[in-house]
Amino acid sequence: MLLRVRVALPDKPGSLAQVTKVLGASGADITQVTVLDRGAGQAVDDITVFCAESTPRQSLVKSLETVEGVAVEGIWTTREAPGTYPELEILKYITTAGDRALTTLVDSLPVLFSADWAATTADRRVVYASWRAPKDLIVPEETPSRPTALTLEEGLHVIHAPLPPLALSLLLARSEGPAFHRIEVHRLTRILEIFLSLPATERSVARQLRK
Repeated sequence: MLLRVRVALPDKPGSLAQVTKVLGASGADITQVTVLDRGAGQAVDDITVFCAESTPRQSLVKSLETVEGVAVEGIWTTREAPGTYPELEILKYITTAGDRALTTLVDSLPVLFSADWAATTADRRVVYASWRAPKDLIVPEETPSRPTALTLEEGLHVIHAPLPPLALSLLLARSEGPAFHRIEVHRLTRILEIFLSLPATERSVARQLRK
């Protein structure tokens, strides 16, 4: 299985090597490392690992926390293939999806962000949701002026993003792992900017609203 591990560690030579050594000793095969933050002597990294289905996540956490200065912020499943450029592939599909541009985007975002589900709403009514979205999903009352990471009362982590030209908003959610990082919010913002500039976007939304 593929797991995403988010760790905070000292920003000094050798720290990441200690982390990778511990993961390797625990039977985890590291496939990708992404640096999310660096500053004030600390770094935050997302590490994608492949390990056996029987591997207890808590054992990975305990092993990592034996490294001095390391804190595990979250560990959760991911479907994003490491070492690829999935945004480019998805945007390529969207440009040729015609009236399915919106549904293609919504179905793809959970994979791109190691999330559970995504949905678009209008006036707090669901317009379209990916297959893992709950039937009675809760939509925040107020739409932010720009994409914003939130943790709802029930512990669900979301990014709530406005889509002003379409009179819609978008929710991207995950129930396990840490809250969405500002780098993830920035990444989603750029994807949405490109999506909203595509000619097929308004046609695909109009089709969904007519249903």
